[in-house]
Amino acid sequence: MNITPQTTGKFGVVVDGFDAATASAADIAALKHAVYTDKIAVLKDQDLDPKAFLALGSRLGTPETYYEPIYHHPEVKEVFVSSNVEQDGKQVGVPKTGKFWHSDYQFMPRPFDLTLIYPQVVPTKNRGTFFINLCAAYEALSDELKAAVQDTVAWHSVRRYFKIRPTDVYRPISEVLDEVDERTPPVSFPTAHRHRFTDETVLYLSEGFTLSIKDSDGREQPELLRELLAATGQLDKGFEHEHIHLQTFEKGDLLVWDNRSLVHRALHTATTEPAVSYRVTVYDDEAAA
Repeated sequence: MNITPQTTGKFGVVVDGFDAATASAADIAALKHAVYTDKIAVLKDQDLDPKAFLALGSRLGTPETYYEPIYHHPEVKEVFVSSNVEQDGKQVGVPKTGKFWHSDYQFMPRPFDLTLIYPQVVPTKNRGTFFINLCAAYEALSDELKAAVQDTVAWHSVRRYFKIRPTDVYRPISEVLDEVDERTPPVSFPTAHRHRFTDETVLYLSEGFTLSIKDSDGREQPELLRELLAATGQLDKGFEHEHIHLQTFEKGDLLVWDNRSLVHRALHTATTEPAVSYRVTVYDDEAAA
């Protein structure tokens, strides 16, 4: 196994010679260390079926099954499917996922540590995912903004981007929103907190899931939220901000990233091409290598 820095983009490494079936404990530890240090690892030349993909996720931590069944792979429910391609005349997974800045499961009480994405059908052009490293973004904040963030909490919810299910057709939107809030009530985290493995400060917020920031007296700070989203690059519609990294991929690539440090946004274009990807998200309860 050989780990080298990516030659394009702002961060990340490329991993050659990784075999998920024969990887040693030392290989797994080195991979996790690279992900936490460099934020994204691209494993080249992978050929895994859904069960083997899940098995790799299990080597990295404890996989979590997504709470909405419409996203599940029909044979391996722990595998989340993003797809605009029908199989045998049926929709498998959900199309056009992630068209907003977010970290996976940011609206749940416990954030994921690692996300694994394995593209299955790769568009011929305009393929990739945008990322922002929120540790680097925090370090780049002005002293005034860093001071303003201290002792604040950010509140997160899925309600703004909840995908309407087939069973929701003809239901009043108020009913759907009430169900969303009951199943996934808003959660809070310190807006800036220490990364559990790297000791960096994470500016934990996103355009997609963060509803508000509140100060130590419980007062909402909408202007602070807007300033932080702008400073990190999440309000840049042209995707040219200095913090935005475009991660491209090709068939056979498997991406592993630090879900707590990064927000990401899928690259979607007006002209739709067939696209299918599998995702496994895991909790890492081991000490960092």
